[in-house]
Amino acid sequence: MTELLIAMAKGLVDDKDAVSVVVDEPNEEGVIVYHLHVAENDMGRVIGKQGRIAKAIRVVMRSAATRNDQKVMVEID
Repeated sequence: MTELLIAMAKGLVDDKDAVSVVVDEPNEEGVIVYHLHVAENDMGRVIGKQGRIAKAIRVVMRSAATRNDQKVMVEID
């Protein structure tokens, strides 16, 4: 799952070395939180107009997690 998120983010940004993901332990509801970190200049590319790209990233991650019987949430920091 982490590799999927990194691959999607690196496809969007200019500074590919600044992309990193921090994964939290599952909370009491079993939700795993992925924190995506990108360079300040690339933040707009990852979020997109009206948050459309960020929403699409979250949809892809949720559907991939469903195949593995997991619950995930993506936060862009």
